[in-house]
Amino acid sequence: MPKKILTSPTDYILPLYINGLEGRMLKANSSNKKKREILLIYGHHATLERWWGLVENLRTYGNVTMPDMPGFGGMDSFDKINKTIDIDGYADYLASYIKLTYKRKKITIVGISFGFVVVTRMLQKYPDLEKKVDLVVSLMGFTHKDDFVYSLRRRRTFLVLTRILGSKFISFFVSHLVLRKFIISYLYKNMPNSKQKFIEASDDEITNTLDYEIKAWRTNDIRTHWITCSQFFTLNNCESRINIPIKHVRAGSDSYFDPNIVKQHMQIAYKDFKEYIAESKNHTPSVLADKKAASVMLPRGLRRILAQERK
Repeated sequence: MPKKILTSPTDYILPLYINGLEGRMLKANSSNKKKREILLIYGHHATLERWWGLVENLRTYGNVTMPDMPGFGGMDSFDKINKTIDIDGYADYLASYIKLTYKRKKITIVGISFGFVVVTRMLQKYPDLEKKVDLVVSLMGFTHKDDFVYSLRRRRTFLVLTRILGSKFISFFVSHLVLRKFIISYLYKNMPNSKQKFIEASDDEITNTLDYEIKAWRTNDIRTHWITCSQFFTLNNCESRINIPIKHVRAGSDSYFDPNIVKQHMQIAYKDFKEYIAESKNHTPSVLADKKAASVMLPRGLRRILAQERK
C-alpha cells in the first residue's frame, strides 16, 4: 500500500493534556530527516492552523512541535484551574511542556512575537533549562514595554483599556454579546490600521482573512486575550541575562515596534545577538500565508544557521 501523503495541518494535530488543561499540539517530523528538534511557540490571537505555512518551512531543518497556549487556539484558559493569567504562568506552563516532551533532547526554540516574550521569561525563571536549548529564534519578538512605537500617553491608555476589557464581567459580556460575525467584520474593515493590514490583499483574501479573524475571536478566550495584551505595556524581560545565542528576525516594516530599541533590549537579555530582516510589509505575514508567503520569516542567513546539522 502506498504511503499516505500528509498535506494538511489537521493531519499533524494531536490532543494535549497538561497540568489540568486540555488543548492541542501540532507535531510534524522533518521533511528530510534532519535531527534538529524545533519547538515553535506561536504569538497572540493565534491557532495551530494559522502557522502551518511557517511549520512547512521549519520542517526543512528538523522536527517541529507547536503546542497550544492556555486560552489560545481553543485550549482551556488558566481560569479553569484558578491560576492567574500572566506571563509568569505561561513561563511555568512552557517549562512543564519542555520537561515532559523533550527529556534529554536538545532543542531550538522559535518564538513568534508574544510567544518569544513567554520563551524569554521561561528561560529567566528556569535557568536550568538553558543547557537544553542550543538556540533561540525571535520572529518579530520583543522584550520590553518601551519597544513599542506608541507614545507613553497612548501606552498608558491601552494599559487601562485592556485591563478593563480583561475583567471577568466585561469579557463575559463581550464574548457572549459582542463577538458576532457582522460586528467583527465591521470593526476590521473600519479600524484605523485596516488599510495597512490589508495592504497586499485581494477582495477574496480580505474575505478569507475576515473569516479567520471571526473564527480566532470565537476560538480564543477573550479574557486571556485582553489580560495578556495589558501585560505588553508593563513588560520588562531585561532584568536577567540568558546565556544562549539569539537570532532575531524583524519585519522590514513593523507598525508596532521600534527596531533600534528592540535590538538594545535584546542585547541586554541575551548573548550573541544577531539580527535579520524579513521582507514583510506587516508585523507578520497574512493569516492566510502558505509555505511560500511564510518563507519571508526565515531570511537566508537564518536558514544557514538552522541548516547546521544537530547530532
